Amino acid sequence: MKAIQIREIGGPEVLELVELPIPQPGPGQVLIRIEAVGVNFIEIYFRKGIYKAALPLTPGSEAAGTVEELGPGVTGFAAGDAVASTSVLGSYAEYALVPAAQLVKTPEGLAPEKAAAALLQGMTAHYLAYSTFPLKAGDAALVHAGAGGVGLLLTQMAARLGARVIATVSTPAKAELAREAGAHDVILYTKQDFEAEVKRLTAGKGVDVVYDSVGRTTFEKSLNCLRPRGLLALFGASSGPVPPFDLIQLSGKGSLFVTRPTLWHYIATRGELEWRAGDVLSWAAKGELKLRTEHIYPLAQAAQAQIDLEGRKTTGKILLEP
Repeated sequence: MKAIQIREIGGPEVLELVELPIPQPGPGQVLIRIEAVGVNFIEIYFRKGIYKAALPLTPGSEAAGTVEELGPGVTGFAAGDAVASTSVLGSYAEYALVPAAQLVKTPEGLAPEKAAAALLQGMTAHYLAYSTFPLKAGDAALVHAGAGGVGLLLTQMAARLGARVIATVSTPAKAELAREAGAHDVILYTKQDFEAEVKRLTAGKGVDVVYDSVGRTTFEKSLNCLRPRGLLALFGASSGPVPPFDLIQLSGKGSLFVTRPTLWHYIATRGELEWRAGDVLSWAAKGELKLRTEHIYPLAQAAQAQIDLEGRKTTGKILLEP
């Protein structure tokens, strides 16, 4: 099978297209034939060595496809089932293994491209909106990177719950996408100071929650956008890691809360995985969750896909097709 492999950490050029044996499923594993691969920032972190992994490595964890073969002891799936997972063992490939406990069936009529576009970023948006800070009608939320993959889905879910969304974006075109997703207000951070704008838009009160996937360049001002006892959910670091921070500042800024959540702790049980995946995939299948999948690259162009993602040249979800 064709696969992308990393033999050393570095820039996009370390992503090599190679031929590898098709893996064989062991106990509790399922072999899937991959039809669509989700590209996410976490693969860039592994490529750069920010997250550690043994090399050589086939990157990727998110994919949708078809069950090819079951390992010993696996029940509940059959060859030919349409499935998706965010726990694929090396999804930048034509075939990959998935722990059966982390695999879900996709609704009838939902294309693999849509399933791969929805699952990881959709479940991330789901846990942020429904668990990390459970939004309710009347809440105000600041969503950074409002036209990104998570940003567009999170905005839709927040609006669905009756919250007011203030989104930050870099261009007028991205501002229009954020508004279409349900953002009440949109801030062009390239032309406006988002902290000052949030204060103006909330009459000085601040927002209840900030959902921040940007990190270094937004962190301090994000804190300043919160109301007293508000919460900052820092769930990414596209601009780099946040520098060391003295927690006493949280007291002076209003007894604030900060959390650094990750999806894996919010789908740790089968019940929670099925709840989040079930909501996201069913909403996508019904058209209630709008997905943007206009950036689709052949597997061999994985390096270009990561370059475009890191350079913020895309909106919505980036996919690879083997």
